[in-house]
Amino acid sequence: MSSSHHLQAAEDFSKARGKALLSRIQHFMNVDRDNLLSFNDVKEILRPRNETYRGMQAIPIDLIVGSEGRYRDFNKYFLPRAEHLRSRWERVDMARLKDIILPPIQLYEIGGVYFVRDGNHRVSVARTQGMEIIDAEVTSLSSEITINPSMTKDELRIALIGYEKKLFYEKTNFGELTACKDLDFSATGRYDVVYNHILVHKYYMNQKVSGEIPFSEALVSWYNNVYLPIVEIIREERLYLNFPGRTPSDLYVWIVKHWDFLKKKYGVSFSVSEAARDFSQKYGTVKKGPFTFIAYLIDRMFKRSHEQ
Repeated sequence: MSSSHHLQAAEDFSKARGKALLSRIQHFMNVDRDNLLSFNDVKEILRPRNETYRGMQAIPIDLIVGSEGRYRDFNKYFLPRAEHLRSRWERVDMARLKDIILPPIQLYEIGGVYFVRDGNHRVSVARTQGMEIIDAEVTSLSSEITINPSMTKDELRIALIGYEKKLFYEKTNFGELTACKDLDFSATGRYDVVYNHILVHKYYMNQKVSGEIPFSEALVSWYNNVYLPIVEIIREERLYLNFPGRTPSDLYVWIVKHWDFLKKKYGVSFSVSEAARDFSQKYGTVKKGPFTFIAYLIDRMFKRSHEQ
C-alpha cells in the first residue's frame, strides 16, 4: 500500500511539474502573470502600519496569491517549478493519500488576499488536487488597498499610486483649484513629496505677509509659479523621452531634489555651468542640449528663490 502511495505521489508531482512548465510557456511574453507575489515586495509597496492575529480560519485556496520566502519555487497557481521540490512535495501528497492530518498552514492576510508564511508545499498539493478550502493560522496586516488575486506586482503598485492620487486630490482640492487632472507619478510616495513642496512654498510666502496664508492660496501659487514653469520646460525640451516610463511630474520631483542637492553642496553662489556639468555627468541619458536645458532650468529656479 505504501509503495502504491509513493507511485501515486510521484505521478502527481510529475503532472504538476508538467502543468507548471506549460504555464511558463503560455506566459513567456508576460512572465509576471506566472509569478507568485513576494510578500516582502507587497509590504514594501503597501507599507502596512500594524498587524493583528486572527487565529484559525478556513481560507479559500484561490485567494492565496504569494509567499514570504518560497515565491520563486512555485508559480501563480502554486505549481512546483523545480525538481528539487519533489521529495518534500511527495511526502505531503502521501500524507494526503493516507488521510494523515497535517498541521494548519500559516498565512499573512493583506488587502483581502493571503501569503504563505509556512506551508507552501501543503498549499501546492492542496491546490493541485482541487481542494478549495484550507485551514490556516492567519495574521492580518492593515491595508487601504484591496488586492485582486490576479494582480501582478506592477499592477499593485499602479493601484496604490491611484489611491494616493485620489487621497491627495480629495485632501487638497487640487483638481478644482488648478483644473489639472494629470499630476501623475510612476512611483509611490510622491504625492506626499508634492504636499511638502507646497508647505515649503507656503512658508516662504508667509515670510512676506503678516497674516497666515491659506493652504489653498499657497497651492495655487506653487502650481502656477513653481510646478508649471518646470513642467513646461520638461515638455518643451521633451526631456521625458530620455526617461522611458517616467512622467513629467516624476521629472519635476527629481529635478527639484537635484537642485536642492546642488544648493547644499555649492551654496547659493554655485556656478550654473558647474551645476549643468555635474548633472550631465551623473545623469547622462539626456541627449538634447543637456547643458543648455539644465543651466536654464536651474537659473530660473535660482532667480525665483530670490524673488520669493
